[in-house]
Amino acid sequence: MALINSVLSWLMKKRVHQIELFMKYPHEVQSEWFKKLLSVAKDTEWGRKYDYRSITNLEQFRERVPVNDYDSIKPYIDRMQSGDKNILWPTDIKFFAKSSGTTSDKSKFIPVSIEALEECHYKGGKDLLSIYCNNNPNTYLFDGLSLTMGGSHKITEVNNKEYYVGDLSAIMIHNLPFWAEYRRTPNVSIALMDEWESKIKKMAQVTMKHNVTSISGVPSWSLLLIKKILELSGKSNLKEIWPNLEVFFHGGVNFGPYREQYKRLIPDDNMNYMDTYNASEGFFGIQDRSDKEEFLLMLDYGIFYEFLPMDQVNKEYPVAISLDEVKTGINYAIVISTNAGLWRYVIGDTIIFTSLNPYRIKITGRTKNFINIVGEELIIDNAEKALATACKKTQSVVNEYSAGPVYFSNNNNAAHEWLIEFETPPEDLNYFIKVFDKALQSANSDYEAKRHRNMVLRDPIVRPVSPGTFYKWMKNKGKLGGQHKVPRLSNDRKYVDDILSLEHFH
Repeated sequence: MALINSVLSWLMKKRVHQIELFMKYPHEVQSEWFKKLLSVAKDTEWGRKYDYRSITNLEQFRERVPVNDYDSIKPYIDRMQSGDKNILWPTDIKFFAKSSGTTSDKSKFIPVSIEALEECHYKGGKDLLSIYCNNNPNTYLFDGLSLTMGGSHKITEVNNKEYYVGDLSAIMIHNLPFWAEYRRTPNVSIALMDEWESKIKKMAQVTMKHNVTSISGVPSWSLLLIKKILELSGKSNLKEIWPNLEVFFHGGVNFGPYREQYKRLIPDDNMNYMDTYNASEGFFGIQDRSDKEEFLLMLDYGIFYEFLPMDQVNKEYPVAISLDEVKTGINYAIVISTNAGLWRYVIGDTIIFTSLNPYRIKITGRTKNFINIVGEELIIDNAEKALATACKKTQSVVNEYSAGPVYFSNNNNAAHEWLIEFETPPEDLNYFIKVFDKALQSANSDYEAKRHRNMVLRDPIVRPVSPGTFYKWMKNKGKLGGQHKVPRLSNDRKYVDDILSLEHFH
């Protein structure tokens, strides 16, 4: 096993030189991908519509091809699912990643080409290991198995096996090369189980018997599995079960609210945590420095990037900028053109650049997940920074949260209502609210201005909800596991009122 570990570690480190190359020549790498994507797609229906053959520069591309959201490309995807070929991308697309992004009932079906699987998603997974091995030269990662905590791994055959629908994690497991399957647990038959609660129990029973050295998954759902393993084993922490566990590769949601819980369940100062920024649409970033909560933007995955300044997001004809035009500290919406046939597609995430040499980013929120009822423009990044401050000062731990507006009434100003499920509640809730409010004001000057003397916004309303409330709500929605996420901020009361109905506040 030591020999296998040494060989695999060496192979992983070799890729680091290629990563360093795109870090050194980012614009050249992106320019090459831009040309390649247009060349490959020039004879597709989409490519002929916008005459990709005659496009010689980015300006022409922007003039001809509109910025798209899911609704604008959905008719093309529907036709692809009906069996039509060569629509958005020339190779035959058999897999569509079912994605909701939030708990809304509407699902998106993102095309996943074989090129996207190999050149983007799998490459991202290998690069994650490469960077980890490079940063941790004494790793014994490959001496054990990787516990892969995906979503509701159901692959559905549709239209007489014309195409398949499932979580991206299901599609990836379904197509894994043998060498990757050899190093992971549980086996495919368990990983592809559909019923979530049965699968959690079966995964716990099986994986606790193996020598697990790494865990990969979404923090919220992985936490459920860890707690089930501890419950079944009777152990108090995970190191008693897996003494060689050394890293948790996580993504999907901000790790900040979960960090303290993981430290309690894995009490090891040498435990590593490594964040990833990946989605159904592509693999975008990897945390390449353990002491910095930011992502290296991965520029050679078959994705061409553009960025929308926030004042352009809701315009009929938004103007995007390219990588060489971005500045640090400014909110942008990401626009991608990919090797799966997404063209100038707005994925819905907002980011800021923390560095331009190399290009590193931090996720700040979603273009549709914010609260802005009086011009406060509160985004997820503000909320999570403020929650972290409040938890630190009150020795509390947050499990889940969601917030929405309280509108003006005859007697009261507007407010924000926060539903928080505490793992460890604060001793004094009023003090928690006070610290939280001050931290929000510190993080967002517009919010601070609206809170001045309660003239527009009054104190935030914080309602602690019972343990398991968010899990119960997600279960009722049929949204357990995988890509499903609790909506953090909303500009209406749809989610807040729905969750409150479980708590019988009304």
